[in-house]
Order: sequence, then structure tokens, then C-alpha cells
Amino acid sequence: MKRRDFNKYLSVLAVPGLSGTSSGALAGAKWSLTADITEACSCSIPCPCNFGFPTDKKCEGNRLVQILSGKIDEVDLAGISFLAAFEMRKWANIYVDGKLSEKQNEGFDLIFPVAFAGFKKLSKTIERVPMSYEKTSETIKYSVPDSKVEIKKLPGLEGAEINITGLPSNNYRNYVQYQSVVHTHKSAASTWSHEKTNGFTSRMIVSGTV
Repeated sequence: MKRRDFNKYLSVLAVPGLSGTSSGALAGAKWSLTADITEACSCSIPCPCNFGFPTDKKCEGNRLVQILSGKIDEVDLAGISFLAAFEMRKWANIYVDGKLSEKQNEGFDLIFPVAFAGFKKLSKTIERVPMSYEKTSETIKYSVPDSKVEIKKLPGLEGAEINITGLPSNNYRNYVQYQSVVHTHKSAASTWSHEKTNGFTSRMIVSGTV
């Protein structure tokens, strides 16, 4: 796989000018969003995909996306959260936070095939489910019925967090390195359990036109 293609499958890939969105009436509409990404995957630390070099090994992950702000046309996207459980290049199950309002669910349905085209292409299921999230200064825990994740910060020099800048994607700003403590998934698609593998948080800032 070429480096320029590495985000197509497992990442939240922004595709300006994408056709086949959920509403043809939005053709030509502008969109933008800022989101927090939290992920655990089965790769060793650090995951090479995030640095532009996709692994040739099996990569299983649980990625949580929490949209902080944004709009598609005039629809507000703030507060939308979903989790993508995936095997890179193979499949993805999408779990949307069941606490979203009717307006937020409308926003998800509009933005998902536009700003998250890689996951949309691979998605086997899209479900509204209970979701939990807990963050401390050192750990993050999140779960849906089929997936459970706990990651902890990987300490750097003198115990400082490892913060990486300049990664080759708008999905990986303010990248902080974590390590998985718990990383599980069980569904019809697959079952796995990993620990001491890659984890990270980052800030996604993207925009485009439908």
C-alpha cells in the first residue's frame, strides 16, 4: 500500500467532493469539524500506520471519535460520539452513542459518509448503543456492548507524556502516546483481546465540500 493511501482504511479520512452521501440535497455544501480521537489497536508501540507506514500485519482496533465542534451545511455536529471497531482494510462495526439527540443523530447520518468515508466503506453494521467514557490525567476508559478499552499514558523522559507533532495527517494533531491495558472486542465479525499494545489520543481538524 502506498503511503498516500494509508488513512483510507482505518482512519477518519476526509474526502472533499465525495459523491454518494446520505443526502443529494447537500451537494456543494461546506462542512468542517474538530474532534478528539482515542484509540487502541493491536500494533506494537508506536503504530506505524499513524506515521504513514501501514503495517503488513493484522491490525485490530477500537477508535472512539468525539466531535467537539463543526457543521455540515447548517447542521450542528457538536457532541456527536461514535466508536469504530475494525480490522484494517477488512471491516468495521460502527457504534453510535445512544444518548445522542434526534438532531445529533441527523448530524451523524449526514457527516459520517463524508468525513469518515474509510469507515463507511468498510462498515458491516451501524448501531445506536449505550456508551461509557471516563478520563483521568493518566488513563482513559471507554466501552460499548461489544468493545472495552482502557489505555494509560506511556511515560517519557522524567515521566512526561510523549507528545508527537508533525504527523502526516490532519487526524493526528496533538498526538499523545498511550499503551493499552484492556483492549477487547466480541461480535459476529471477530473476537480479540490485547494488552500492552498501541494506544493514543489526537485532535482531528478537517473540512471540505460535499
